[in-house]
Amino acid sequence: MYPWIKALHLLAVVTWFAALFYLPRLFVYHAQARDKGDTQAIDYFKVMERKLYRAIMTPSMIAVVLFGGWLIYLVPGFLTQAWLHAKLLLVAALIGYHHMCLVYMKRLAAGTCEKSERFFRAFNEAPTIALVLILILVVVKPF
Repeated sequence: MYPWIKALHLLAVVTWFAALFYLPRLFVYHAQARDKGDTQAIDYFKVMERKLYRAIMTPSMIAVVLFGGWLIYLVPGFLTQAWLHAKLLLVAALIGYHHMCLVYMKRLAAGTCEKSERFFRAFNEAPTIALVLILILVVVKPF
């Protein structure tokens, strides 16, 4: 059972990260269109952002948490390992990031977001840093 749950967890992780990488990139393009006054492009970005967030990003985040929790349940002593505590802290930060994406998505859709294209380019880097750290923790288990 463990290998199947792990495979489903990893599938959900890959899907969630794909969305975490792509949605902020859409915010960059949305901000560019906003700054140019391109209302047709803005309308496209609103739809793309909403569908990505609701149909892919949120369900995959939920799957990551559920399958990850199941893995912790299946392995006695997992929660005593310090690397897992650090990983869970990073996952919690990613969940916060996920919800910040919702805030920015709603503000962009309402036309009330004043964040720049440059801000969203920097904002887009956070999941990459988290992924690198999580992979090191899981593979190397440095502590």
